[in-house]
Amino acid sequence: MRGSASGLSLALAGLALVTLPWWSGDLYQLHLVSLIGAYWVLVAGLNLVVGFAGQLSIGHVGLLAVGAYGFAVLAGTLGLDPLLVLPLCGALGGAAGLLLGLPSLRLPGFYFAMATMAFALIVTELSLAWGGLTGGGTGLSVPGFPAPFHTPWGQYWLILAIGAAVTAMTWGIARRMWGRALIAVRDSEVAAASVGINVFRVKLTVFVFSGVTAGLGGALFAALQTYITPDTFVFEIGLFFFVCIIIGGRGSILGPLIGTAVLTALPELVAPLAKLGTFFYGLTLLIVVLLVPEGIGRLVEVLAARLRAEPHRSHEVRPDLARLRRALTSQAGASPPVGEPPPVGETRPPEAPALAREALP
Repeated sequence: MRGSASGLSLALAGLALVTLPWWSGDLYQLHLVSLIGAYWVLVAGLNLVVGFAGQLSIGHVGLLAVGAYGFAVLAGTLGLDPLLVLPLCGALGGAAGLLLGLPSLRLPGFYFAMATMAFALIVTELSLAWGGLTGGGTGLSVPGFPAPFHTPWGQYWLILAIGAAVTAMTWGIARRMWGRALIAVRDSEVAAASVGINVFRVKLTVFVFSGVTAGLGGALFAALQTYITPDTFVFEIGLFFFVCIIIGGRGSILGPLIGTAVLTALPELVAPLAKLGTFFYGLTLLIVVLLVPEGIGRLVEVLAARLRAEPHRSHEVRPDLARLRRALTSQAGASPPVGEPPPVGETRPPEAPALAREALP
């Protein structure tokens, strides 16, 4: 019953997302949901690094920039097919993640976070210095996708398909042995190593996977923006991705997805107070940390469990006195007289406790 209700909810949510271009009627809302999907492609991979493996990566905006500039250069400057460039951007992000993870993942948590931040700053400076390739401070124009993805609706469905595929992959990883290994590394690297888990290989593999998703997310993000500059990839975006996971809750797939949607849509919800956008970000983070420390995802799970819970039934446990009396009687009858040793090769069965004998009728 519960499984059918969950399946029905997922089916309805999927149907609503697929049919969104028809019932929304607002191109800006469609663009906003597409932006949430592009961000989620990156956050889904980063969630495995931060939420499951416990590695504090705050510089994934650098990997986002690698994917975005890779798409702009390969599809725009070189004129390659944008659909072919998408997996190439994922490969570029994975290669950048490998080069970053090999030296930095051996560092303790705080120093690893500083290494990822330094990487994001280096990518920004390189995008300014390599003006002949990246356009420098002027930036680059980003081409769109060919038909049938050349319209806002087609682009939305492309992002939705890639987001669904990445979500399915991360869900499968989190629910299988890899997910348990990541949680073991997060909770205690020493304990994980003691049971045979190669801690560095696990962290490096999941970090490279997050680089692949960041490259894909960067390509989709660049196509949505249609024009990118180094100022597009400020360090605050890296913190934004990290906060999405913290607010959503670690060790969850649904929570960071909700966090990404809420924080991306928050500027639109407080549009009249745009100057206070940072204030509302901080207020949201403070409320969640103080009231729901396990994240929004955990709150949603608790509420869903209460809504579909069956009525409580009392299960009274009564002792079977008749069976107990027969067992004690048979033991007492089979034992030799008190004071006589048991026959050779046999052991005396235990006598019935005094309180139990007195309780018999």
